[in-house]
This record gives sequence, C-alpha cells and structure tokens, in this order.
Amino acid sequence: MKRPHNHSGDRTCNSPEHTIHRRMFLDGSMAAGAASVASFNGLFSIPAIADETRRNGKKCILLWLCGAPSQFETWDPKPNTPTGGPFGAIDTQTPGVQISSLMPKSSSIMDRLAIVRSMKTRPSEHFQGIDVLTRGDQPRPPFVRPILGSVVAEQLGQLDSPVPQFVLLDPCPEGNEFKGFKAGNWAGWLGAEYGPVRAGGEYSIPDLLRPETLSETDHSDREALRRFLSRKFENDQRSKAAASYNAAFERVKGLMSCAPLFDLNKLPEQDRQRYGGGAFSQHVLQARHLIENGSTFVMVANGMPWDNHVFQHEMHQMLVPEFDNVLFQLVTDLEDRGMLEDTLVIAMGEFGRTPWLNEARGRDHYPNAWSLAMAGAGVKPGVVYGATDKYGVEVVDGQVDNHRLFATIFSALGIDPHEEYDLPGLPTFQRVEEDAAPIAELLIKTDGLKA
Repeated sequence: MKRPHNHSGDRTCNSPEHTIHRRMFLDGSMAAGAASVASFNGLFSIPAIADETRRNGKKCILLWLCGAPSQFETWDPKPNTPTGGPFGAIDTQTPGVQISSLMPKSSSIMDRLAIVRSMKTRPSEHFQGIDVLTRGDQPRPPFVRPILGSVVAEQLGQLDSPVPQFVLLDPCPEGNEFKGFKAGNWAGWLGAEYGPVRAGGEYSIPDLLRPETLSETDHSDREALRRFLSRKFENDQRSKAAASYNAAFERVKGLMSCAPLFDLNKLPEQDRQRYGGGAFSQHVLQARHLIENGSTFVMVANGMPWDNHVFQHEMHQMLVPEFDNVLFQLVTDLEDRGMLEDTLVIAMGEFGRTPWLNEARGRDHYPNAWSLAMAGAGVKPGVVYGATDKYGVEVVDGQVDNHRLFATIFSALGIDPHEEYDLPGLPTFQRVEEDAAPIAELLIKTDGLKA
C-alpha cells in the first residue's frame, strides 16, 4: 500500500583468460556478429512478458559518489563545532535525527532512508578504496573478487533476458584514479557474462543493423558458423574464458533490442527536468528506467567531483544539492511505482573526508569515520545506525567495516552472504569473508541471520 505523500520539494542516479574488456566486447565482438534483432522487436509490447521482466525479484541501484563526499556536509553534521563547517543541520522526517542543511529534500524522506554513520574502513587512497567498497574485500592475488553488481546479476538476474542485468552508467569514463579501476576485471571469477554493459560518456550501445547488402539467409549462416566454431573451441580447449565469451555473445542479440532504453532523449521531459540537467542526475533517472524495464543492478558513477582537497565548502555547496534532489526523486519515484519494496538504493563513496581542513580549505581522505545511505528492498526505513564522537573524529558506537556492510547488502537482497563460491581447483572463498554478521538493526527480516 502506498504511503501518502508528505514530502517537501517540487515533484514536478589474473589470468588473461578472465579479462574481457567490456568496451572491446561491445565495440568489436558485437560488430563482428552483427546480430539481427528482428526476433526481439516488440518484446516489451507484450504485457505479460513486460510485466514479468520488470517485476521479477529484487534489484539494486548503486549511486557511486566517486571521490568520496564529506559526511559533515551530508549525513553526519556537527553543528557549532570546529569541524562542522558553515552549513549547520536541519531536522528531518524522523524525530531526533538531523542531517546537513544542504539536504532539505532528503530530510523530508528520512523516514524512508537508513543511514550508517559509523563506517570505518582501511584504504585511504581512491583506487584501493573503490576496489574494497565495490567488491567487499581487499584483493587476494591472483584471484579477482567480482564486483557487487556482478554478484547480484549472477544471483538475482536472468542471464537469458535481452535486458542487460548489470549496467554501469558513467558520464565521465576518463576520471584519473577511477580510470584504472574501470579498465580492470569487473566480474572476476564469475566470468565475463556477469560483467557490466557500459553506457555514458564515450561508451554507448552501437546501432548494429544488418547491412542491406547482406541477406537474412547469409547472416543466419554466418551466425550459425560463428556459434559452431566458438562452441567447438570452448569444448576442445575447455576454456572458461571462451565459455564466458560465448554466453555473453548470446546476450548481444537481445541487447540491441534494448538500445532505446539507453537513449536519454526518449525519457519524459517532465522527468528529466525533475531530476536536473547534470549528467549524473540524468543517468540516475536512466537507472530508474532500466530497473523498471528488467535490469537487476545499475551502478551510476560520476567521475571524481567529490574529491574536494581544495575549497571543500564551496564545492560541496554545489554538489550536495544536486545529490539531495536526485536521491529524493529516485526514492519517491520508486515508491510511487510500487518498486521501492524490492529495489535497494545505496549511496556512498570510497571513504569520508577529514574533520579538519587543509591549507587549501579542503577536506582530505578519511576512512576512519564516515557515512552512507540506503533505502528500499530489505532495509528498515527511518533508521540511523552507529555514531561518531562530538567532532566526527572517531566511531564511538556500532563500528561497521566493508565486511559487515556487504553482509548487510547481500542479506537485504536475499542473498546468503556466507555461501561459498563454487570454484573448482581454487581456494575457498565466501561472498563475505571473516564470518562478518549483517547489521540486524538495518534489516526488516532478521530470521536466520548469523549472529
């Protein structure tokens, strides 16, 4: 049952065998196959199929605030203290809970959100922080742990769906430290079929129409030959990389039928105006659209704008209101569409920012005490978990590391965080190591959770 609105704001985001770069796959392999999409045309016009595709199981949208936002100017303000900054705090829809005054729209939906104010992680540099906070653990070379989106797609997605199950929307693919991460092995040992389809910036879904000079019969014959040779190589060589490649290639034929889902210009103008004109805002709207139409996990990244080592307050005064509006629009849209109950929204970066300012009036990297937000799916709304001290220097209650965070995320989505991966010939890995317990206070269903 839909909750009545009481929101403020106008409602008018290392083996070479295992490394298959997604862009090379899309720009090269798909062009080579030039698969016909005629059999998929009209798929979403069939009500029964469309409804099943949209509604099947839990989903997740990760708003990746790359560069790391300041907790003081978002979820954990420290008003009237030397570390708190100039913006102050405001009351929220949840009694007794305040957030930054830069976030009035989020304050009006605080009873839908869950905030963790007690994150404490190890990496203090971007690449390492991004790796740990998107994969859930530090590397164990030479084994590559799959990124969160790949795990969710493998567990909850439909591999035979024409709609890509894991999508990365990235308007700034060139972003410095993040660039190395982007070129890495996304899906790790799960295989390339669970890597993301990328869009935004220089990445796009190419238009692969069959050339007029190529008959349908010739095209079908070519495709049959490709499939035969690929399967023969896979079987003869017993190559996991080839198996992943072939599975991914089969998805290409359906992917092209979904190209309109990636066209921002096809989204309603009223929605585009509500979300705002920035690239991050528009891609968050597109994430909602993709989840509505069958994707399982969408990650929206935004370059490195939150890395404010210089003029922290001035930069956050521009960045936070955009994020505030985007989060408000996304959560309320999902609720209005009856999707919030099954869609987990996560908003975080790779760490927090220092309580003190540097000589350039910026806040530097700070993994010792920081905050993030979640909403929807199995997360209990209106909860603030954990606390930092008066000045935001240390966690004083409910410390959460990357292991507990990922155990909580998986549990909210109905995925067993401690199940072992089936990796013949490889060491034992669990989805979440060290037997880390989910945060029961953040979960609606706690039956069967490991204490």
